[in-house]
Amino acid sequence: MRHEYRPSPPRRSRLTRRGRLALFLGAPLAIGSGVLIAMPTGGEAPEKPRRLLIPEGWRAPQVYAAVDRELKLPAGSTKKAVATAALALPAEAKGNPEGYLFPATYPVTSKSTPATVLQYMVRTANERLATKAVADGAKAHGMTPYQTATLASIIQAEAESRADMGKVARVVHNRLARSMPLQMDSTINYALNRSTVDTKLSETRIDSPFNTYERQGLPPTPIDSPGLEAMAAAVAPTPGDWLFFVTVKPGDTRFSATYEEHQEHVAEFNRNRSAAAARGQAGPPGGAS
Repeated sequence: MRHEYRPSPPRRSRLTRRGRLALFLGAPLAIGSGVLIAMPTGGEAPEKPRRLLIPEGWRAPQVYAAVDRELKLPAGSTKKAVATAALALPAEAKGNPEGYLFPATYPVTSKSTPATVLQYMVRTANERLATKAVADGAKAHGMTPYQTATLASIIQAEAESRADMGKVARVVHNRLARSMPLQMDSTINYALNRSTVDTKLSETRIDSPFNTYERQGLPPTPIDSPGLEAMAAAVAPTPGDWLFFVTVKPGDTRFSATYEEHQEHVAEFNRNRSAAAARGQAGPPGGAS
């Protein structure tokens, strides 16, 4: 049975330059080029910080593990710190920082703790969501900042490229406006704690609040850490009437307004994938089946 919709795959491990910031824990002093550096205190030479990179699209467990490694702490230490870190999360988050661990480069020192690192990430996310452009855009679409972060996290997971983000956002907005289920494989992946190209028909029927095949509207929480471009796309989507998209081959994502046109693109994806399999190569990412 052919699924109605199969979006492009998440790019969770790809390191890009999108959305990165240099953030130094401690009292910051801006010195140009957008870089913040900790001010020395007490006449002591400042400790040279180590850099902790959190890429766009990482999920909270990936962030926790990275902080544990960088701070040389036992696995699980940062996750455990969430409960007592007094993070400035919206009430909708119910204490879950998913989507608010802002992707950036965070220098850390011997004085850094899981709590201070997490607090800085959440504070940065709140600042990005509070900009006038994001706040005004969210209000225009009737969304709260938390809903904006949730939508941006889907865009981050689904868009193959920065250029596609606005179109992916438009597909989501158009589906929401028509009370259509989003049918995003990235939310199924989140529910099943995995990242994969293929989603089986049986998996689209799982009992989960993140199953956007069965449930309408946005999932209950973000599904990753969205970057600046994904946030911008969430509140200012590209104009269009698209309801479907499929990546027929790397670098070629097709957006369609009708199911018939989408099926033509799906057929091309399947042909490309079959040809790649015949050559003993991996098929193109994304697509529908």
